[in-house]
This record gives sequence, structure tokens and C-alpha cells, in this order.
Amino acid sequence: MKAVIFDMDGVLFDTEAVCMQAWMDVAKKWGLPDMEEVFPQCIGLNANDSRQIVFQAYGEHFDYPLFRKHAAAWFQAYVEKNGLPVKPGVREILEWLKESDYAVGLASSTREKDVRSHLADTGLLDYFSVITTGDMVEHSKPRPDIYLLACERMGVEPEQAYAIEDSPNGIRSAHAAGMCPVMVPDMITPDEEMRALSYIILKDLTEVLTFLEQRTQI
Repeated sequence: MKAVIFDMDGVLFDTEAVCMQAWMDVAKKWGLPDMEEVFPQCIGLNANDSRQIVFQAYGEHFDYPLFRKHAAAWFQAYVEKNGLPVKPGVREILEWLKESDYAVGLASSTREKDVRSHLADTGLLDYFSVITTGDMVEHSKPRPDIYLLACERMGVEPEQAYAIEDSPNGIRSAHAAGMCPVMVPDMITPDEEMRALSYIILKDLTEVLTFLEQRTQI
């Protein structure tokens, strides 16, 4: 294996719970029901595909851009007050990958501006040779496009790369791209489908590091 490509939200940063709280808070103010069921369907999707999920729930005339604007403002206010929550083991695994000469990339459904801002704010930007984001493809996860683009830009074949993912949509995307999907669950507990599509399911990034160290020794 030559490369490791990370998802961002829910893998590097403990942000999915914060995003959900932002959506829930705005939904409450707007009088929108069932957001606790709608939001999980959007985890791992880019803004274009999330829009379709929201339209299915609240109608095609729903003001999605305004809703996202309000949710983004809630999220930004939280981060400014509390900082961006980095997952345990992130710096350790990225440093090990750097020392071990792996190609390291990122494939996030979040837009590029926010991805680069989050990575820069936490001092992680320089670890990634390629950053591929949701606004670079028409359809993001669970379709394979974003991972195929990341592999192409990194100059590696998909079967030569691990994908580190937390969400079902991310695992579906990596599997469809022909990669080796490693699941580190965050908000959604893996089911039989995830166990079938994942090469391995691990508890956290510390376990992922141990797994990669062992694989390197084989």
C-alpha cells in the first residue's frame, strides 16, 4: 500500500456532533420537525447532495442556502468560543505516516475553503499532499468520484490506498472506488453492510496507527 486518504469531519475532527447541534438549533427556531432523522442522512454528503435530502424532507421550495448559512454561523460561533475539536491520535498517525513515506491525502465532502481553514487553524495542513473536497465534484460520497479524483491527483491506484472513514456514505464511496476502506465509527454504529464493505473496523485512530504499523511489518 502506498497511500492513506482521510475523511475530515468525524475522523480528524470531532465536528459531526457539533454540526448536528447546529442543524438542530436552527431547525428548532424554524419550526422544522424530525431534523434528528434528516441530519444523519446527510453525513458524508456534499452540499449539493445534502440539498436533495433536505428537499425530500421539507419540500423543494425550502430555503436551503439560508438554512445552511444560519447553521454555518452557529458552527463558526461554537468554534470561535471552544476551538476545533481534534480527534485523539490525529497528530501521532500523521507524523508516523510522514516518517514512513506514505502519500497522505484528504477527501472531504466539505467545501475546500472550510477544509483548508480547519486544517490550517489546527496546524495539520502541511501533512496532506492532496486535498480533494466536495465542491470539486458534482456528486460526493457515497459515489466514488471524490476518492477517484483524490487517487488520480496523488498518482496512486485506488487499490494501493487506504481510506479512513467514519460514515456509511464514506465507506460506500471508498469501496465503490476500489480502495481499502478502514472504518472508525463516529456517530453511526456500523451495521452488517458496513462490516461487509469495510476491510476492517477499528475503535479510533490509535488503533488505526497500530494496524498500519503491523501491516508495514508484513
